[in-house]
This record gives sequence, structure tokens and C-alpha cells, in this order.
Amino acid sequence: MVVPARVAASLVIAMLTAGCAGASSQAREVRPATSAPPAPSPTVASASTTQGPAAPPSLAAMSVEEKVGQLFMPVLYGPRADGAHGDNQARFGVATPAAVIRKYHPGGVILFPWAGNIGDAGQLAKLTSGMQKASKIPLIIGADQENGLVSRLGSLVTDVPGSMAIGATRDPADARAAARVTGEELRALGVNLDFAPVADVNVNPANPVIGSRSFGSDPARVAAMVGAAVDGFHDAGVGSAAKHFPGHGDTRVDSHSGLPVIQHSRAQWERLDAPPFREAARHGVDIVMSAHVVMPKLDPSGDPATLSKPILTGLLRDKLGYDGVVTTDALDMAGVREKYGDAEVAVRAILAGVDLLLMPPDFPKAYGAVLAAVKSGRISRARLDKSVTRLLALKAARGILDAPEKDSGGLRSKAHQQTAQGIADRSVTPVKGARGLPVKGDVLVTGPAGRRLAGMLDGASAAATGDTPTAAQIAGARSAAARADTVVVTTKDAGPAQARLVSAMARTGKKVVVVSMGAPYELARLRGYDTALAVYSDGDASLRAAAKALTGALTPKGVLPVGLATP
Repeated sequence: MVVPARVAASLVIAMLTAGCAGASSQAREVRPATSAPPAPSPTVASASTTQGPAAPPSLAAMSVEEKVGQLFMPVLYGPRADGAHGDNQARFGVATPAAVIRKYHPGGVILFPWAGNIGDAGQLAKLTSGMQKASKIPLIIGADQENGLVSRLGSLVTDVPGSMAIGATRDPADARAAARVTGEELRALGVNLDFAPVADVNVNPANPVIGSRSFGSDPARVAAMVGAAVDGFHDAGVGSAAKHFPGHGDTRVDSHSGLPVIQHSRAQWERLDAPPFREAARHGVDIVMSAHVVMPKLDPSGDPATLSKPILTGLLRDKLGYDGVVTTDALDMAGVREKYGDAEVAVRAILAGVDLLLMPPDFPKAYGAVLAAVKSGRISRARLDKSVTRLLALKAARGILDAPEKDSGGLRSKAHQQTAQGIADRSVTPVKGARGLPVKGDVLVTGPAGRRLAGMLDGASAAATGDTPTAAQIAGARSAAARADTVVVTTKDAGPAQARLVSAMARTGKKVVVVSMGAPYELARLRGYDTALAVYSDGDASLRAAAKALTGALTPKGVLPVGLATP
């Protein structure tokens, strides 16, 4: 019979502790935080098999080196598991992804286009299968497929609107459906974990790194969406990761390039930041990702949350009751590297409560430091076993210890595309002047997506510009506008150049409609337009939805998920 996820995870824990005379009582108390997922779509093979979960080695049978390896999730380079790549040789001392896996026994691998991992569907499925075959213990294979702004798999998977578009629908069922579609397609490619959903409440319009990646600025609404998304990933049989704890929604600094400081009091954190993470935990989220941010009123040490025991253990585990896997955000980001060296960061993260170390910039140094800390007793054997047990319980709960067959028949299926288009249609938000729709007469479309959107409007002409329109492009668009009745300007995270384009179109005296394709905060900075729609993305589904709204084929009914004062 098929073994439910919770039962599978419990069996793993029983096997681990039964075979480990040295395991502490703490390790024996670990419980999986996940719930059994509903049956996945028939377009993707089930993660569970009739044989039940594969039996991993007991903790006693694993060497210390193997256990330490489980705590790491690096980037490996190249499109094939058995293909040599210079970056693997330089960073790990061996040439192929398979050789790295055999050498270091990592708990997982994260995929990126820039690492040469993602080409076409067949290539990616072979890569993930080859990496799994090289690993003694099956791997967590993850990707950042948030949809919208962060979509690592690009055109391989269905173009699903991102979080803020879903937030505009105000329907958690859309969050669940989007996650299910994405999860089924990831699973078909051998990717068993999505580093999503984003659980940050974006209360700062100037936030340079979250923005439209968030479901919105209302903690309760964001929490409902996050919980639904976790359910959707589990419906598909893949793991999910809520990020970035304790909250990254009120920053003005990008933690990729600096160390943000958030001055939220404990009461503010409880009210603004905590609800989505609490809901994620309640829905059995598999992983919580830490943020490289400092919250001095939660931990006065000045350490980022990734290295903070008061935050990761005190708040996440003790206060919110979360007992699943905790991962760092990428350890190559500047926000976590300012105060300590790369070796010390890895050790301090484990001591703070982390179980999984993501993308250390110097893997041998970090691995060596953690191994030395375990052998010296700075990291106790019981603490190591606790993290390994959590990781193996996650793998059991999501069927990773089995070997599911891949079925690429669901990739970009008609049903999935219909689901995505429905979400995009429901997300279109009338921000200003919606009574001026539909557009009439001759229509000119300009801005970053001018040519693509014009192609979706019968008879429209285009004056294409890039993301940063030049003076010559703006002049050309103004000349073309003389022959139009309405000018539609597409914008995305509009800076000064796009603002000049909008103002120039307004000075033509023609009706100007702005279609905002990113976080809608830009609409407060732009001047001179008559009508504004927010679609939150420049994906094809969102542009088709915009075209329907412009022509009257749909009445835009989305609701802004963030506060905005339009001119």
C-alpha cells in the first residue's frame, strides 16, 4: 500500500534512533513538521510507491563526514551529472557534479541557469536523475521558482503569475492552485523542493529586494496565501520553503549586497512579520529559510538572523513551535559575511539552529569548519544528529527516499496554462481611471513590453523601448503618438527614464494608459497618465490579461495588495 508522508517520516525517525545507540534523547524527540499531501495530479508520477519508503542508513551507520555533508546544499556546475566543468574542479577539487556528490555527500543541491544546470526539459531531467544516482542518500534538489520576478526555470514551465498578482486576487485558492501547477512541473523534472513561498509582508515601498515577490502588505492576507501555497506544493508532492525569517519586508537595503537593519519591536514583529511564518508552520511547511537581516530589538547582538540563536531557536522553534528544517539563505550573500569569515559563519549558523547551509561561497572551508567543530565538541554529536534526522524526515515525508518515475507530460499542459491565465485575469487591478476603458481608436503601445502587448491588441502599433528608454526612443514614441488616439505605456519598476517616457506621452495631449508590470509602487512616482492598470508581471499570461482589460474583454476586478497613493 502507499505509505502516507507522515507515516513515512515517522518510520524514518524510528529507524534512525533504533540504529543509533549514541543518539541523544533530543534526536529521538524530533517530529516531522509536514502533513500527508493529497494525491498529486495524474500528470505526474506519485512520489510514494507501493513498496513504501526506502530505508536510509541509521545514524549509527553514517560516518561523521557523511552526516556533516548532509547539512550542505551547494551549487554544482554544468548540464550533466557526469560532465566535467571547470568551476567544479576549482571549487570542490573534482570535475563533475557526480564526483562532488560522492566526495562530500551533500544533503541537497540547488539549481541555477547561470551554473549551466538548466537547458531543456530532457537535459534537466537527466541531470537530476544522474545526481540522484550518484548520491548514497537521495538528494533534496531545489530551485527558486517563485514565479513572477524570480523564475529560475524560465520557459521550461508554465508562466504562472507571481505572488503579488495572486495577492491581488484575494483568493487563497489561487495561491494553492499556482503552487500545485508549479510543483507538479518541478516534480516532473526531478526537482523535489521549491524555495517558495515568500512569506515576507512587504510594508516598505522602497524595499529593493522583495517588492512583487510578496503577496502584499496585510499580514493576515499574506498568511492566508502562504498557508494555501504550502498546501498546493504538498498537493503536487514537492517540498516548500517559507522565506525569509524573521521577515524581510521592511528593508531599504538588499541583503545580497549589504546588511539590512530592521527596527521592529517584539510587538511589531508579532503583528507584522510573524503571522505568515506561523501559518506556514501550521500547514506543515518543510523548510523555513532565514534572512540575512539584523533585528536589534529581537537580538541585540548585532548578528544577522541567520546566525542568531534568540531568533532561530527562541522565536522560530520555541515561540512558533516549528520543528522542521531551517535553512540559511545563500551564504555567498554580503549580508551574512560582514561580521565573520566564511568558515565561522557556517559553524555559527548551525549553533543558532540552522539545519541546512545553502550555497557556501567556499565549500571546502565551510565543510571543514563544521566537521572540525563537531570533532572538537563545539557542535555536539547530538546537535548534528538532530539536524540530520530532520533532513531525513523531510526526505521521507516528500517521497525523496523513493525513486519516482518522471512524467514530463504535464509540463506547460493546457490545463496548467488555463489555470495560470485565470489567475492572471483575476489579478488585473484598476488603479486609476478604469471608467476610461476600453481603449478606442488608434492605439500606440510603448515602453519595455510595447511590442509584445501591441501584438495582442488588434490594429495597435508599437514604439518599442528598452527598460531604460533613451532620449531618441522617447522622441520616436512621441512622434508615433501624433497618429494615435490612445497611448498605452508599459512600465516595470520605473526609474527616471521610464518616468520621462510617461511624462512625454502625457504632453502629447493624447489619452495615456499605464500598464504596470512590476510592484505597483511605481504608479505613485509617475505623472500625467489618465488610467492605470496593475498586472504585476511582464509574463505572457499577465500581458494577455492586460490586453483583455484594455479591449473590454474582461472587467478588471483585482484589488491592490499594498497601500498606494496615486497622483
